[in-house]
Amino acid sequence: MSKPVHLSVAEHERVSAAVAQAESHSAGEIVTIVTERSDGYADIALAWAGFVALTALTVFSVFTDFYLDLYDLVLGDWGREWTHQGIATLAATIAILKFIAMVLLQFWAPLKWFLVPRFIKAGRARARAITCFKVGAERRTHGRTGILIYVSLREQHAEILADAAIASKVSPEVWGEAMAALLSGIRAGDLASGLVGAVEKVGAVLAQHFPRAADDQNELPDRVIEV
Repeated sequence: MSKPVHLSVAEHERVSAAVAQAESHSAGEIVTIVTERSDGYADIALAWAGFVALTALTVFSVFTDFYLDLYDLVLGDWGREWTHQGIATLAATIAILKFIAMVLLQFWAPLKWFLVPRFIKAGRARARAITCFKVGAERRTHGRTGILIYVSLREQHAEILADAAIASKVSPEVWGEAMAALLSGIRAGDLASGLVGAVEKVGAVLAQHFPRAADDQNELPDRVIEV
C-alpha cells in the first residue's frame, strides 16, 4: 500500500525553501521528517485481546453454572451431564473466541488507536524519532550540526533533536518556540506552515550559535521526508 501524502508539491517546495533559507545563515543542517504513524502497535492489540480472553475466563470460572445453563438453554441440550473435560473445553472455546473477536475488532483503526495509552504513543513516537535522527542526522555532518524536526501525525507528537555540537551549546528548552510554531500550524490544519515556522525558529537559533562559514556546504537534503 502506498504511503499517505501529507504535503502537496507546492507545500514541499515551501518547506524546502524555508530550510534552505535557514541554512544560508548558519552551519546547521535541518532535516524534516513527517510520518503518518510511528508504530503499528500490534503488541498492544494482542495484549488487549489477551486481557479480554482472560477476563472472559475469570467471569466463566465465577459464574460457571450460569454459563452452563445458558449453553444448555441455547442448544436445547438440557439433559447433558457436564464433565470436567467438557467444562474446560467450553472455557477454552470461549476464551479463544473472545481473543479472536477482540483482534478482529481492532482492525477498525479508531478503536485500535483509542485503546493505545497516550504515554505509549508518545514513547513509541519519541523512539522512532530517535531512530530517524540516528539514521538521518546524527554524525552526518562535518561539524555535527544536524538537527531533526520530526512529526508523527497519528500520535499527535513532535520532536526536535539536535546533534552533539548543537546540544552542547543549546539546551532543549530553547526549542520551545520552534515547537510552539510547529504545533500551532498542525492544530490549525496547516502542516506546511507549522513546519516552516519551526524551521525559521530553529534557523534563528542556529544562526546565533553557529554562523555560516564561507566554505560551508549543504550536507543534508532540504526536502521534507515523508515516511
